[in-house]
Amino acid sequence: MKPQLIKDIANWATILTVASAATLTLATWANAADEYNVVNGHTLAGQPLGLHGVDPVSMFGDRGPLTGDASLTASHDGIGYYFASAAAKQAFEANPTSYLPQFGGFCAFGVFVGKKLDGDVRYADIVEGKLYLFVTAAILEKYREDPEAVIAGAYAKWPGIVNMPVSDL
Repeated sequence: MKPQLIKDIANWATILTVASAATLTLATWANAADEYNVVNGHTLAGQPLGLHGVDPVSMFGDRGPLTGDASLTASHDGIGYYFASAAAKQAFEANPTSYLPQFGGFCAFGVFVGKKLDGDVRYADIVEGKLYLFVTAAILEKYREDPEAVIAGAYAKWPGIVNMPVSDL
């Protein structure tokens, strides 16, 4: 990695640490192990709600993130997801992992620096068919300076934090 990028990462790690404290204060997490970024709400079936109720299939379309409908719910790995249409729900059910965000929906740059920050669908990138979410526009821009390094680093870090509660990071 470039020396300036290493310095920038250290600076951003400090900013993300402060941001994570604020995020933990404002965000609600339902899963004890925090493997998935879920809101405190639940689906009609009582499952934790993933992706803040946004249709994951819509993230791959031209219309951008669409709010899902509670009457169109499918689940994967114990997490419920809402869909904007029956066709989107069917596509998800046929291959759920192709539509779900990486790192359980947490911010990819946050994972890169060892944090689980709220992934926001407004700040997303799709690389090689995989969805990555980011916590803010500024973090998304920082990621775009060297996306390959951030993605590789996040994948390297994820196995060590996937089962750690947010409060322990």
